[in-house]
Amino acid sequence: MLLDLSVSMLREVPRRYRGDAAFLRQLDLLAGDAARPPFRPGVFGEAVVLGNVVGFGATDAEAIVQAVADLVSPSGRLLLELAAGSGESSRYLTRLPPGAVVRLFRSPATWLVKRINREGFVPGPASRGPRATFRPVRVPTAANWLRSRGFEAGETVAVAPALGLDAERTAALRGDPAAWSRLLEVEEQLGREPARWDRAAAVLVAFKRSGSGSPS
Repeated sequence: MLLDLSVSMLREVPRRYRGDAAFLRQLDLLAGDAARPPFRPGVFGEAVVLGNVVGFGATDAEAIVQAVADLVSPSGRLLLELAAGSGESSRYLTRLPPGAVVRLFRSPATWLVKRINREGFVPGPASRGPRATFRPVRVPTAANWLRSRGFEAGETVAVAPALGLDAERTAALRGDPAAWSRLLEVEEQLGREPARWDRAAAVLVAFKRSGSGSPS
């Protein structure tokens, strides 16, 4: 089941996945509001909220998270994408030309992580959008919203803390399979460090509902 407020976005799904007929046959598309989902409580074993739904929920962010959480059955899981800040990137990598970054990512992942952490990170550009339409949400905030519903935060990963939105260096690395594989390894290691969660433009958090937890 795929729920989205935008009918236009739902219409994009068959086009984007036209090469995967089996997937499309299994998928039901439904237009609806995540703050008031048209399902009974506890109907799903797993719910996933992606695409910055929480951030763009603005003042309704807490209501959206709790409404979706109520759809999850006891012992079920809830995966949230949160935007804690404007993002960041490695100070070390951003001062190197793309070709040098590709060569660098043939080095061992452990060394790269230590080198990147040693020089630290620079914040991404602040959002220029209206503040009323977006609400940054950090992991502890979301955890507080869900605690009363029997959820605990589990695996947490910040997305792409090393390169952030650096399209040029990302494209260069993608052209080298070995370097690209190492980049993914490094990004995952860095993303699991709690220090990377508070400024990340995207953090994925897996919450698990206790077996005794009951939908509202």
